[in-house]
Amino acid sequence: MNIQADRNKILVESVKRLLRRDAISHLRKIVNKTHAADLSSVFRTIPVSSQRKLFDLIDKISQKGALFSYLDKDIFLELIEGIPIERVVEVLESMPTDDVADLIASLPPEKSDAILKTMKKEGLEEVEGLLRYGDETAGGIMAPDFIALTQDMTAREAIEAIQTEHHDVEMAFYLYVVDEYGRLVGVSSLRQLVVASPEKALKDFMVTDVFSVQTGMDQEEVAKIVARYDLLAVPVVDDNNKLVGIVTVDDVIDIIRQEATEDILKMAGAGDEFVENKSIMRSSRLRLPWLFASCLGGIVASFIIAYFEDSLQKMAYLAVFITVICGMGGNVGTQSATIVVRGLATGRINIRELWKVVFKELSTGFILGSIYGVLLGCVAQFRYGIVMFALSVGLAVICSMSAAGLIGSLVPMVLAKINIDPAVATGPFVSTTLDIISVSCYFFIATALVSL
Repeated sequence: MNIQADRNKILVESVKRLLRRDAISHLRKIVNKTHAADLSSVFRTIPVSSQRKLFDLIDKISQKGALFSYLDKDIFLELIEGIPIERVVEVLESMPTDDVADLIASLPPEKSDAILKTMKKEGLEEVEGLLRYGDETAGGIMAPDFIALTQDMTAREAIEAIQTEHHDVEMAFYLYVVDEYGRLVGVSSLRQLVVASPEKALKDFMVTDVFSVQTGMDQEEVAKIVARYDLLAVPVVDDNNKLVGIVTVDDVIDIIRQEATEDILKMAGAGDEFVENKSIMRSSRLRLPWLFASCLGGIVASFIIAYFEDSLQKMAYLAVFITVICGMGGNVGTQSATIVVRGLATGRINIRELWKVVFKELSTGFILGSIYGVLLGCVAQFRYGIVMFALSVGLAVICSMSAAGLIGSLVPMVLAKINIDPAVATGPFVSTTLDIISVSCYFFIATALVSL
């Protein structure tokens, strides 16, 4: 266990112990000295009544706002149920606008409407502006606070403007340069500004080749751009190239973590929401539909096996290798699909290279199938001494693992090509399909060869 995990464990145990003792003074000291990110870990492990007690002990509004932004959405919703709207709004108004928009978007309509009606006008306009964009787009995650300076400004005037007009901007590493219509024309770093001659105009030393994203771009594509070019922030522009916001690297880290979590859960066939802190019934509902494919596939496979019931009665030893053949195919399919999904997510695999990727995974599956086909064929020959049966097992393994490489790579590539999340292909869908193919190949080959 790492140091951070040890610290969190000690913090959680200490808070729980103090809650049992109702040691208010000690709890007040802890919650006001603990970082909001660490405090959110405590909230995941205690009941709502205790959460509200701790929340009331936080003195600074800014600390409460930071805690809101770190809480899981379900915990946040339960927490504010027992807090008056006016107090919730007071905390939200102390937070960055983009964080407020994210939280309000997660609320039920009646709750979000009540909060928006209570908010002050100056903050309300920015929040409503962000809520117009999709939740998972650049516009939905951008921060509307940034430094925008006109290109004719001198370095001296730019520094004065930052000191007087933009002193409270969260991300001040990049200074964006706009024309008279607010359109993005360049960018300068803070370092470039302070080392430039005071009378030098921004347009004379700004960088004109600016990486920017459109408001409608998917958040995952935004994260790729920030990661690829090592940016601290990327500007967001509308259809007219007017600068409307920025996406900062801390938001990108959250996006990468969120997208990776969704992909892993989908690949495991466990839905697309993190279920660790959800109720048993909620967790069951999330996972139930994803397992339907496995159930359906199992029924189809059972019909296939039933079709060869006569062969099984005559040659009972055929049943011995069903599990291993299906298992080997399923494992290769999952490996291929995982490699392809990961490659697509990171940009290392291009969907235009569909057949190149598919051929590579098909070839890999065939090579692996040949190796294990020989191995399992030898085991079958040693165990039962029937050459044709051993050959059937070997050929079935080759067919199963080759098909696994083909399907495991082809399905996610095709889904990505038609703009469907490829992660859904690596769950029960691929493994179930391969079970059906593996069983079919095995019995058709065995029935044909052993009956000769």
